[in-house]
Amino acid sequence: MIPNALLTQLARNYGTPLFVYDADCVAARYRDLFRFIPSDSLKIQYALKANYQPGILKTLLALGAGIDAVSPAEVEYALRLGFAKERIIYTANNMTDAEFERVFSTGVLMNIGSLSRLRKIARDYKGMRLCLRFNPDVCDGDSVHTMTAGALTKFGILLDDVEEVKRLVKEGGLHVVGLHEHTGSGLQHAESVYAAMEKLMSIATRENFPELEMLDFGGGFKVPYKPGEAEIDYVAMGKVIAEKFAVFCDRYGKKLNMLFEPGKFLVAQSGHLVVEVNTIKHNRERLIAGCNSGFPQLIRPMLYGAYHQIDNLTNPDGKCFCYDVCGNICETGDRFAEQRELPEIREYDLLAIRNAGAYCYSMGGVYNLRPMPSEVVVSCEKVIAERKRLSDAELIDQILKECK
Repeated sequence: MIPNALLTQLARNYGTPLFVYDADCVAARYRDLFRFIPSDSLKIQYALKANYQPGILKTLLALGAGIDAVSPAEVEYALRLGFAKERIIYTANNMTDAEFERVFSTGVLMNIGSLSRLRKIARDYKGMRLCLRFNPDVCDGDSVHTMTAGALTKFGILLDDVEEVKRLVKEGGLHVVGLHEHTGSGLQHAESVYAAMEKLMSIATRENFPELEMLDFGGGFKVPYKPGEAEIDYVAMGKVIAEKFAVFCDRYGKKLNMLFEPGKFLVAQSGHLVVEVNTIKHNRERLIAGCNSGFPQLIRPMLYGAYHQIDNLTNPDGKCFCYDVCGNICETGDRFAEQRELPEIREYDLLAIRNAGAYCYSMGGVYNLRPMPSEVVVSCEKVIAERKRLSDAELIDQILKECK
């Protein structure tokens, strides 16, 4: 955990808004998964989309993690950072033919989630080695926007289509070395994990897919965002996962690798967005604290109604009042918190928005032409990586240069 005094000092050194990440927290969460799931078959593929900060990626590379990539650029980025192609899986999502060609040329294993794409592969890429993504028909997650299975999702091949899949695989002489499913992000129930596993393992037979090397059960492990929020008993859950997979491997007649692809679980709690308050406004019943960041720099509250804990770093012992913590963007919904009880906020106080390591900077943008914040990565309370914020002039120059 990064001490508040260090967050304050970093904010003074680098300016605000500022993202600060704790590499030691990321490493601890990575090791936790191997402690929770007692299986020597376990492999971890980090979901790169959660946070692409190079300092974090290099930490995970050193630990032995693989990469779950969802775009050709993520594949190229991981390769350039030093991840071997054998440690990367590309999970396709409505990709174009050109994108397919780009990733195919790298030799990275591709995870195919539609019959449409599989038909093209069977016709034009005979003998290809690939993984197949199925829809496990188990819905779970912390928002309807992050549930990735069931009748309303765009992801995966229906389990009902296994026979058609087998026909196409045979027609193209394809080598299916893996099967994949993903239920959602922020899973609420351990039973959902077990049910989705069972659904995938039910079709992972020697008769259907005789060349399997691994099963990938997705990610979505929940982390607590609210104070006092109960954590899932991952030790108990991990024991069940390991037992179920061992039974499956015995039934299949071969020891396979068991993959999970966490993003949020590994990096969410490592991150903090430090902002400075510049305006205090009494708006009849509402007390508004306006700060120098906004939803393009941390969109989860506005997009999902997500909760992020906020702490007053510079007046932690002040008398508590109820605040709307608002951003600097020209949108009414630009709030990090609504009616949140916090120690008295004064102009120029520094606030830390917690659990900002996942899907915050990576989903960011420059709406209102406000550059994204600086980032620093800390290990043992020392800065090991940094990325400087563009100035307004640099952002404008970049846009004008790109438009020539």
